[in-house]
Amino acid sequence: MSNIELSGRAHLTLFRHISLGTWRTAYDPSIYGMMTVRMDECMRYIEEFRAARGVRLTVTHMMARAIGAVLEQVPEANAVLRWNRLYLRKGVGVFFQVAIEDPETGAIDLSGLKLDDPQRRSLVEIAEEFEKSAARVRGRRKDDALERSRGGLRLIPAAFIGAALRLLAFVNYTLNLDLRWAGIPRDPFGGAMVTNIGSLGLESAFVPLVPFSRVPILVAMGAVERAAVVDDGEIHAAQIMRICATFDHRVIDGAHAAKMAKILRGYFEHPYAHFEPPGP
Repeated sequence: MSNIELSGRAHLTLFRHISLGTWRTAYDPSIYGMMTVRMDECMRYIEEFRAARGVRLTVTHMMARAIGAVLEQVPEANAVLRWNRLYLRKGVGVFFQVAIEDPETGAIDLSGLKLDDPQRRSLVEIAEEFEKSAARVRGRRKDDALERSRGGLRLIPAAFIGAALRLLAFVNYTLNLDLRWAGIPRDPFGGAMVTNIGSLGLESAFVPLVPFSRVPILVAMGAVERAAVVDDGEIHAAQIMRICATFDHRVIDGAHAAKMAKILRGYFEHPYAHFEPPGP
């Protein structure tokens, strides 16, 4: 008799196919941190921005600008590990994980899009590029470099996907070779990853590092919710958001995380001082 009664092999989405070849052991350098930011001013800013500019601004768009500023102002965090040494990136890139649904099976998979130098862009530019890129990802355009690379990975047998991902990371990052000829975008994941778990109704969650991406920072944005807070000894209701982060301790330590948290808190709790005026 078997130890566990099994009904059969599960159908694997591409993300699950890749993940089985990615995390081979529980021994890793991950460290975790969570902060709670007040969102009353931020939500008021978003409402004014939408009304004045006719652009559907979201917290995710604002996070793109804020994380870009974090990588620019804490350059030691904008690093990649090669040959057991840290190298600093010259540019800033932020990767956003996007959930997509297979139109035929309904299975949920993960893909994403990358924004370059979001800290130097207006929120209108970020929102427009995000929407165009997200539409390409969800539409699975075959001329999109990311979709072409995803299609290539789908063809690799499960027994070899782990070795293939490690080889790809070695060539792409350790050797630092440009693989655009093979359909792999340059620095496809940038220096930080962001996922909006709040869009799924989750208040907080910690997400794992993705070794083959060589990204040392992964940020999960929780849902904006109303909660009891204390100001000057009085309890009242306020809007808050939890930001959970997973770091590669080989790249980032507590001092870096403290600087990053201070920058993020400033952007979300004082949006009028860090973003452009909500009106034209």
